[in-house]
Order: sequence, then structure tokens, then C-alpha cells
Amino acid sequence: MTQSTHQNNTQLRDVIAIIDQQIESFVASKGFPDNLHQAIEYAVLGGGKRLRPALTWFSSIACGGTGNDSIHAGIAVELIHAFSLVHDDLPAMDDDDLRRGRPTLHIHTNEPMAILAGDAMLSLAYEAVMNTDDHSIARLLTGELAQGTRAMIIGQVYDTLGGLPTDRTDEEQIKLIHCNKTGALLTASCRMGAISANATEQQLDLITRYAQAIGLQFQIVDDLLDTEGTVEHVGKATGKDAAAGKLTYPGILGAARSRKIVQELADVASNALFDLEASTTGTTAQLAQLGKMLMVRKQ
Repeated sequence: MTQSTHQNNTQLRDVIAIIDQQIESFVASKGFPDNLHQAIEYAVLGGGKRLRPALTWFSSIACGGTGNDSIHAGIAVELIHAFSLVHDDLPAMDDDDLRRGRPTLHIHTNEPMAILAGDAMLSLAYEAVMNTDDHSIARLLTGELAQGTRAMIIGQVYDTLGGLPTDRTDEEQIKLIHCNKTGALLTASCRMGAISANATEQQLDLITRYAQAIGLQFQIVDDLLDTEGTVEHVGKATGKDAAAGKLTYPGILGAARSRKIVQELADVASNALFDLEASTTGTTAQLAQLGKMLMVRKQ
């Protein structure tokens, strides 16, 4: 491991610790009944890499911000992510028993509590983002969060209930699913960090290009993990997409072609960061490191 990689990993751990502490304090301040409070904490703080709020924090830094100026946005995107996982795991959706190597929330508690905890996290996310000091920035962040959440839900509908445009090829359809279901919230995370730092339009465009590339890359790697990974490595059941007849990149294009697309997207992301570095007083090193982490990962 190089010194710069070690430094970036240390910075990531420090940022995650800050995010976790802020989420814990924010949730605790809302006066929930103990059982609901514990369910929310189990869902949002029980493992995970905090990828989305880390992207928010480091996108702020890349655009000349402090990182901390994006903390409310970061809390918000992690709450949305946690809500989506809890509801995706429900028997009526993906019917999963395992998430991040632990029982899913509806198994740990019960189905009504999982539904209500997800509902609570969705509403909490908007409370969090509106805590941003600059009200004009808070309005912009709220719009980004709403757009990313809406697209995520549309992607989940496409993935589980159908409704995809019939004039698209299988590859175009799976890209549409992934860019909505997974990519949209990752893109919102990066854009919200940039907005928190008062990014220029050029910087916001470059952050968006980077985010869209890693968002699609993330889900293709997820498809590959579902096909080739083990439960111990991935932290959840594998092979379920093929069993459910879902469209996946390996299923349509094969594993080799899927891995090639992952590398092509990594190059797009890297080029966007190169151009961003030339336009900012901030540093894109942490975003570059996060992009590399997405290519070889556990869930």
C-alpha cells in the first residue's frame, strides 16, 4: 500500500466516524419510541461502507469545500439508502433474510416495524438536509435528494414490476434499470456535496460525469458479485437475480464483457476527475480512491 493510499484510507475512516456519530445524534434527537429508535439504528448504523455520504463529503472537498459543509446532505443520503435497503428486503419485494452478513430488519424485528422504520428514515432524510445553514443551498439539496430518490424508486419498479420501454434492447433496458435504481442516488450524493461547496457549473458537470460512471460501474460489479461471489464475501444471498429472471449485465453480455465495461467506466470517471482537478483548489484524490474501491469490494 502506498503512503497516499494509506492516507486516503485513514481520511475515509475518520470521515465515516464523523458521519456515524452525526447520524446517531440526529436520530437520537427525534424522541422515537425505543423499539423504533433501535430498529432505525440497526438499519442505518449496522454495517455498510457509508459510500454515499463519503462521496458527498469528498465531492465537497474536490470542489474547494470543507467536507463538513456537506454533513447534513451526507446524513440525508445515507438515511435514504438505508430506507431503500430495508424496504427492498421485505417479503413483498426481494424477500431477503440477510443483509451485510446479519439478519435483515424484518427478520431481526418484524415486518410492520421494518416498514415503519423505513418510512421514518425517508422522512428523517428531508429533515436532515433542511438543517443546512444556507437556506438557498438547502433548497437545492432538497431538490437533488428528491430527484435521486424518485429515480431510485422508478429503477426498483423497473427491476421488480416491469414497465420498461419495449423499444429498447436488453442492454439498454438493464442500463436504464441500473442508472435509476443505483446510479441516481450515487449521483445525487456527489452533486449534493458539490452544491454544498458552492461548486461552479463546470465543476458540477464534471462531478456528475464522474458520479454517473461510478454509479453504473457499482451496479455491474454488484451483478458480477451476485453471479460469482459467495455469501461470506458478499454478505447477502447470491444467485437470486438469475433465479428471479432479472436482467443483469453478466446475464446479457457475459462476465468478461461486463468486466470490460467496468474498466471503461473507471476510465470515464478518472478522466472526469482529471479535468475537475484542473478547475478547483480542492483535491480529487479521495474520489479517485473511492472509485477504485468500487471495482473490488464486498457489499
